[in-house]
Amino acid sequence: MSTGVIIALIVIVAAVLLVAAVLTLRARGPRHGKSLKRRFGPEYDRAVARHDGDTRAAERELAQRVERHGGLREKALDPAERERFEARWTAAQERFVDSPGEAVAEADRLLAELAGTRGFPDGGQYEEQLAALSVHHARHVDGYRRVHRAARPGADGGTGTEELREAMVEARALFEDLLRPARHEGGRHRTTADGGHAAPARPRTPWSSHRRQPKES
Repeated sequence: MSTGVIIALIVIVAAVLLVAAVLTLRARGPRHGKSLKRRFGPEYDRAVARHDGDTRAAERELAQRVERHGGLREKALDPAERERFEARWTAAQERFVDSPGEAVAEADRLLAELAGTRGFPDGGQYEEQLAALSVHHARHVDGYRRVHRAARPGADGGTGTEELREAMVEARALFEDLLRPARHEGGRHRTTADGGHAAPARPRTPWSSHRRQPKES
């Protein structure tokens, strides 16, 4: 076989392999995107919007979050810790009537502390903590983002009371989610009559998203 024929065969094989690789990547792309969209829910749409509609850039960011934090296993809370966090959150909500800004700032601190206790990155690394929370609590993580933004110095002067209240309500959803036992804490779930696992009872808090709040003066 001549050298020219061998070279031609090598070029053909290389071209076939390249085409196969491109087709494989195209086939994987939509499935990968759908998987990320299922996992992150509204957080997926926020990532796309943050990247000005660039879906691939958003998916790269979300995939990197999963790679960094997907293996995190949440630490268990003992009953005393859970009660202390619940009591502090209730106190923050009650403080909201007289001092919305202080209540929101306390909610922000509580979420950072609770997330750190559950094994997420320390609250001093807010962006990294938020990224980790988005991997495991994607449906509610925006509540933390909103309350953290509202808790910044001077936010109370530029943010209306109703907006602060909405931030607290959204943040509470993440707070309650973090109080629940993680999936691998099987022994802490209540068992139903058919042997399955019922969802743990939600902590009792004075605010409810469907209740009307007292009018502020």
